[in-house]
Amino acid sequence: MSDNAPASPHVTTCTCENQPALRVVPLPADLNPAGDVFGGWIMSMVDIAGSVAARRRARSRVVTVAVNSFVFKQPVSVGDLVSFYSKVVAAGKTSVTVDVEVYVERNPENAVALKVTEAKLTYVALDRHGNKRAIPPEE
Repeated sequence: MSDNAPASPHVTTCTCENQPALRVVPLPADLNPAGDVFGGWIMSMVDIAGSVAARRRARSRVVTVAVNSFVFKQPVSVGDLVSFYSKVVAAGKTSVTVDVEVYVERNPENAVALKVTEAKLTYVALDRHGNKRAIPPEE
């Protein structure tokens, strides 16, 4: 992604070197009445992206137990290429906390990547019977 975003204290460009957990292009059906992508759609995608990192760390099924923080920094438009980067920031006895950063890539002719959302979510690991299970040690 490019770091050629306009200089502004409200714009953060992506210096992401990792592969995103999820990459999606929103469609017209994902818009709110104001013409921007509906915040609930973004929240849903953030939850999915966060669960990818949590599942890998827990090495089991996980469920969301908390949305610790969620900040919409910029609107998302139809046609934006939206990338969701997730990273485990803490692991407890049965829970995993994940940071998710969301960037959009706009203007394919002169691509600019902007940070549009950031969130922190907590997931709990479950066994095959739906009971909490311990997070295994890191390998």
